[in-house]
Amino acid sequence: MLTFTIRRLFLSIPTLFFISLVIFLLLELAPGDPMAQLPLTVPPEVKQAMREALGLGEPMHIRFGKWLYQFFWVEPVALLDGMLGTTFAEGQQRVISWQTRSPVMDIVAQRIPQTLWVVGLSYVVGVAIALPIGIYSAYRQYSVFDQVGTFVSMVGYSVPPFFSGVLVIVIFSVNLGWFPSIYNTTHQVVDWDTFVIQLQQMIMPVMVLALQTTAQISRFMRASMLDNLNQDFVRTARAKGLSEWSVVMVHVLRNSLIPVVTVIALGVPAIFGGAIITEQVFKVNGIGQLLITAIQANDLPMVQTLTFIFAVLIVLFNLIADVLYGILDPRIRYD
Repeated sequence: MLTFTIRRLFLSIPTLFFISLVIFLLLELAPGDPMAQLPLTVPPEVKQAMREALGLGEPMHIRFGKWLYQFFWVEPVALLDGMLGTTFAEGQQRVISWQTRSPVMDIVAQRIPQTLWVVGLSYVVGVAIALPIGIYSAYRQYSVFDQVGTFVSMVGYSVPPFFSGVLVIVIFSVNLGWFPSIYNTTHQVVDWDTFVIQLQQMIMPVMVLALQTTAQISRFMRASMLDNLNQDFVRTARAKGLSEWSVVMVHVLRNSLIPVVTVIALGVPAIFGGAIITEQVFKVNGIGQLLITAIQANDLPMVQTLTFIFAVLIVLFNLIADVLYGILDPRIRYD
């Protein structure tokens, strides 16, 4: 397993390099001008000087090589400097946002806690709800619980977050007045009362994101459980006199989790993608909203860095899914 993991980590290097090249070329070939936001009264020579200051006067391969060096070397060294108090990255040019003229990773570090609070909690809640629903729906196939769960899952899977987000705002914020409609990112938790306020403003965005997660994973869990409930090893376990709890929760569940692991692992990057819309709806000042504003401002370093971070998450969680396969299924050996 360790050899397989190390080998996959080394193979991910050319994969990520190719992904970064594709992202860079797509952004370079996409229409748009970072100087388009400037007033029309700015002279052309001033705009050209600003382009030169942003590095746009250099050839594409030079700019791509600089970004690789800054992202994979300067930024990790700057992170170590911040953790250890050293000055190894002093004087080195970091990846700078064209919009704010600040280091991109510093802005991401400021925004990502808000995203993790909402997105991370919603995914944990969604998975925690989906697995029991899928297990019980399969065990009680065609029961009232199964029928209701199927209907709710289809609704949750079909309704996009920009619609469900507005819907819960209208119901729970406008009509009932239970929760705030806008997420206050400046709010600090210092005591129980502020914790309650934080919890109230997190409920609706977490609800919207968790609905899609629950709908998707519960359907996969149900289908996988149904495939295994009628297998020969289940009948053998029951014939040996094992309790129904042991048969379902040990023998059937472990085999059923094998395909579901891929869905759960690969769903982590996908939930960050869904958070882009949800953060816009609820005004959560996270990396999803940061990506939208960067695209609108033609801030190519910010867009390139954020999209590459999403790509790294996909490659990483693919690896985690493969490793979990070997843990859950003893028949799989990575020799």
